[in-house]
Amino acid sequence: MGFQELFEFLQRLQKNNSKDWMDIHRKEYFAVRDFFIAWLDRMNEQLAAIDDDYFDTPGKKAINRINNNLLYHPNRPVYKDHFGAGLDQVSKQGDFYIELGVEQSFIGGGYWHPSSDLLRRIRNAIDYNGEELKAILKKPSFRKMFGEMVEDDPLKTAPKGFSVDHEHIDLLRRRSFAVVHHLSRGEIVSSDLEKKVIEIYKEMLPFRRYLNEAVTVE
Repeated sequence: MGFQELFEFLQRLQKNNSKDWMDIHRKEYFAVRDFFIAWLDRMNEQLAAIDDDYFDTPGKKAINRINNNLLYHPNRPVYKDHFGAGLDQVSKQGDFYIELGVEQSFIGGGYWHPSSDLLRRIRNAIDYNGEELKAILKKPSFRKMFGEMVEDDPLKTAPKGFSVDHEHIDLLRRRSFAVVHHLSRGEIVSSDLEKKVIEIYKEMLPFRRYLNEAVTVE
């Protein structure tokens, strides 16, 4: 069992996205899922070894459900076309997220559409010390790995309590603070995948630490 089999299963699931099909192939699904959980367990151990503040997140806790939430999104397929998981998971929003799917695969981190309270805290941190975040975002190795933060339909004006001519208004207008690094199928099935994941984790760590510290400050 390996990532090639994981992708092959997801491709067939995408073409036969129904509970009836899944019920017939549930044994295969659990075999693929168990492989992914075991891989997450290995990454959990390796990341904990390089980061003293890492939050232990075993594979079974890290992995997301493959079922879509049809209660709130009734038009979506029954099942997702990817496996997703969040390591270093103190909270769902600020974890180190890994997604391996048919259409795209990537590693991301930060806060995507955080609650109003968390967004307020992040903006307060930027108001207090936005220079630190900008320095992280402008670091050449960071830009090479992630490019710009993910676009998120920023405010057209300043958020309440901040001036339109604030020196960090470009950051204060944002509704999300997240970065991603896309992975090719070849990178995922290669023997260097775990090394690549660690490289991405290290490069993203100052960004995630800044945001996670921001949301813990009143």
